[in-house]
Amino acid sequence: MSVNGILEEILRAAAEADASDVLLTVGASPRMRVQGRLTEMDFPRIQSADTLDVLVGILDDAQRQRFEERGEYDMALSVTEEIRCRVNAYKQRGNVSFAFRLITSRVPSLEQLGAPETVRRLAGLKSGLVLVTGPVGSGKTTTLAALVDQINKTREAHVITLESPIEYLHAHERSLVDQREIGLDSGSYGQALRAALREDPDVVMVGELGDGDTVCAALDAAEAGCLVFTAVAASGADGALNYLLNRFPAVQQGQIRGRLANVLQTIVVQRMAARADGDRGLSYEVFPVTEAARKSLKGIRAGADGPKQSV
Repeated sequence: MSVNGILEEILRAAAEADASDVLLTVGASPRMRVQGRLTEMDFPRIQSADTLDVLVGILDDAQRQRFEERGEYDMALSVTEEIRCRVNAYKQRGNVSFAFRLITSRVPSLEQLGAPETVRRLAGLKSGLVLVTGPVGSGKTTTLAALVDQINKTREAHVITLESPIEYLHAHERSLVDQREIGLDSGSYGQALRAALREDPDVVMVGELGDGDTVCAALDAAEAGCLVFTAVAASGADGALNYLLNRFPAVQQGQIRGRLANVLQTIVVQRMAARADGDRGLSYEVFPVTEAARKSLKGIRAGADGPKQSV
């Protein structure tokens, strides 16, 4: 059996176990994460040659060049029709390691995720900025995909998604959904966001706001009348706002607060939590931005401990 065949076998076993992630590291057996717990899989220890062969098997020459330059590389991988993964290849101690995030082939609905009606109604907004926030691994990408899916099924709209990498694939239904992968279809989130304003969008979904340029581009899109959804890795609403403000020097933060106050519609905070049946599911808190909250937002002072007022 080839190494790629072994990789497929490992990922199939993980999918059958309903695992969320698979880790391949030299010197250890493959591990999978099921319901938040990391467990050893019944496969031999990974050797250095194994991960090098996987690297050659799933990355083309240009991707391997970027991997060598950066020391890590993100991509999406379709293993079978049923198994799709987000892959992070990275170097550690001179070897190559992999983290695979398993993605279901079908986009789950907001109802299947257990999202409350206040979250489902966000798909009907016509403009503004919606932040989906939570810790790493809390399912923000899945919630964003479910919002896009609901718009796709219920509205005539042009939806542009900007992702790195593309995880869930959307067929065109009532909406036209164009999915652009950063690094492949565009050079950066900021560049792709600015280009999106010339592509007649109704809705733009942005995978992340990693720097001030991207934050400004997202605000530009919302101010131009687009509905912008994006994810922020933070523990709560205050943390999300603090993250955005701290993409800028202090002298610019007042201006950014004002722009946020004008376009921010809602902050959705989500976490993985244990359910009564012992499984894990998403819990949601929804913070709609009222007029009072907009006035409060304009007075937020960012700092290492987060904003001093909450919306």
